[in-house]
Amino acid sequence: MLEHDKPVTRAWVLHPTVKSDQSARDPDAALAEGVSLAAALPDLDVLGQDVVRLPRIHPGKLFGKGKIEELGAHFKAAEVELVLIDGPVSPVQQRNLEKEWNLKILDRTSLILEIFSDRARTAEGVLQVEMAALSYQRTRLVRAWTHLERQRGGLGFVGGPGETQIEADRRAIDMQLNALKKQLEKVVKTRTLHRAARAKVPFPIVALVGYTNAGKSTLFNRLTGAEVFAKDMLFATLDPTMRKIELETGDEVIMSDTVGFISDLPTELVAAFRATLEEVLDADLIVHVRDISHPQTDEQAQDVQAILTSLGVAEGAPVFEVWNKIDQLSDDDRAAAVETASRTENLFAISAITGEGQAALVQGIADATKDPRTTEVLTLGFDQGRARAWLFEQGVVTDDAQGDDGYAVTVFWTALQKARFQQL
Repeated sequence: MLEHDKPVTRAWVLHPTVKSDQSARDPDAALAEGVSLAAALPDLDVLGQDVVRLPRIHPGKLFGKGKIEELGAHFKAAEVELVLIDGPVSPVQQRNLEKEWNLKILDRTSLILEIFSDRARTAEGVLQVEMAALSYQRTRLVRAWTHLERQRGGLGFVGGPGETQIEADRRAIDMQLNALKKQLEKVVKTRTLHRAARAKVPFPIVALVGYTNAGKSTLFNRLTGAEVFAKDMLFATLDPTMRKIELETGDEVIMSDTVGFISDLPTELVAAFRATLEEVLDADLIVHVRDISHPQTDEQAQDVQAILTSLGVAEGAPVFEVWNKIDQLSDDDRAAAVETASRTENLFAISAITGEGQAALVQGIADATKDPRTTEVLTLGFDQGRARAWLFEQGVVTDDAQGDDGYAVTVFWTALQKARFQQL
């Protein structure tokens, strides 16, 4: 079946919120994000959306009897086929609601897994998504593991052989997981070799991180001239992309565009994508891109910081904060953002679309990744010709004298170049 011939599933989005929960995010903003998640799947047609305010969570059916009947009437009238519940849904709640409404239920984790599967392009990304999905299904025992074998892109939560409610075969899942782990080990080994090769290149690594749809890929494309898929859509980028670029200052860096973060990211995905996010661990500079025009920008920034902390990178490399999308602010708010950035260290106000503020950001990146240079004299044996040649290739040699036992090479280099040399 061709891509445009895929059947469209009629969907409705619900965001349940408990009235007494003071720690919950703003329900209207959370619902909007849930709708955006649904819109990220091309074969879903979102017919409606509701915030459902509850006095408490019903353990067996999530909602109370009256609310279930009220919603069920809406779904039947609109001929809804799938209900997306933006939050956690237990296997028991899912089975009971599907029975009550006679349609499919998708929770937040399943939806994010489905999107990740639809977008993953590299071998590692595909394997990680499949492992995350299997791990998630193994804990629920409400889906068949064979959903991974069907033809449609995605994971089978929306449709396909996995749609019937059958208990997953744990032994089959474990066999599949073991096979995937072996494949992933080979892919990760290849990535490790690539990272080791990059470590020998005397260029700083700059990692773009941020909440999903903050504009990282648009900024990446503008800075690198690459053509990374950039769209006003959640999770437009899933697999990390790296490019060596020459900044307008003449300095060269390697820039990495990473998967967008999101609140309540499924734990299975945090674990599965750790290898992908390890690109951030290697970074010499982390650039945190924020959608400053988003009403929940502060909460999004906190979510990103929490994930960076969990990865162990929060206290490592220096972090720049970039307030993106200032072109979408009112004139007063835009002026205030630019003024704040002008007097705050490591803060930049930009528009990745128009290019406003980009020059200051590029100069900041150049200054932050340009180490002070020092002079050292290295003693290299005659058998270290490759290392000596590397030094000349980097243009750091100021004097080279041959002696009885080898060469005395005087170099003028940065700490980063020295570290790269020591890994040769």
